[in-house]
Amino acid sequence: MNTVQDNELDKTLERFENNKISPIYEKLKMYIIEKICSREWPVNHRIPSESELVKLLQCSRMTVNRALRELTAEGYLLRIQGVGTFVTENKAHSSLLEIKNIAEEIAERGNYHHSKVLVLEEIKVLDRLLIKMKLHRNDTVYSSLIVHYENNIPIQLERKYVNPAMAPTYLSQDFERDTTNSYLVKVAPLSKGQHIVKAAMPSKEQADLLIISEHEPCLLIERTTWSNEVIVSYSELLYPADRYYLEGTF
Repeated sequence: MNTVQDNELDKTLERFENNKISPIYEKLKMYIIEKICSREWPVNHRIPSESELVKLLQCSRMTVNRALRELTAEGYLLRIQGVGTFVTENKAHSSLLEIKNIAEEIAERGNYHHSKVLVLEEIKVLDRLLIKMKLHRNDTVYSSLIVHYENNIPIQLERKYVNPAMAPTYLSQDFERDTTNSYLVKVAPLSKGQHIVKAAMPSKEQADLLIISEHEPCLLIERTTWSNEVIVSYSELLYPADRYYLEGTF
């Protein structure tokens, strides 16, 4: 650590002492927040690793880990396993009462959206869809699995099942250029939608796609949409909990 950094850190910690903030992890949190608020560490900036912060600030790894965990939970940082810890904007959010196009939602925040289609196929109706989509055992549905990214960070894993009768050209669409929601609204205008929100733990495959730990909690939204009283689609939307929240006005 050079002399400039030494002096800066000493002044920062002295100011914290004067403010009677005693726990070391709180001092570390304030040090990082100051870096963020001053724009010295801008949005998407990769901050020093735990090991680097231990050496830089001469405190224990446990202290650094607690500070980073709390700042992540408070929305200041985003930690991606095996990649690093980054300064983030406020958590992405969506209205609980709207069926929104995720690309437009991300654009409204001034960020960049892109997606990757992993599955796009026709399958036999799964048992769990018989009641959810009011179909019969011999029916088929269109199935898609898509990862949505905000500024190159995976924010949503979208598993969607579509009624072929309501969207016959679903499998021929390029969903890396357009979203499934945008397409479905055009071919089967929505008359009703339902959201069921749950807490969920990701499978290993889901965790790998979202670049999170299998032990990291997620938000799961089960979304059903109708057009003229006929079910158009049933979706399972999985979000890392530290990258997303829902809001609603009642």
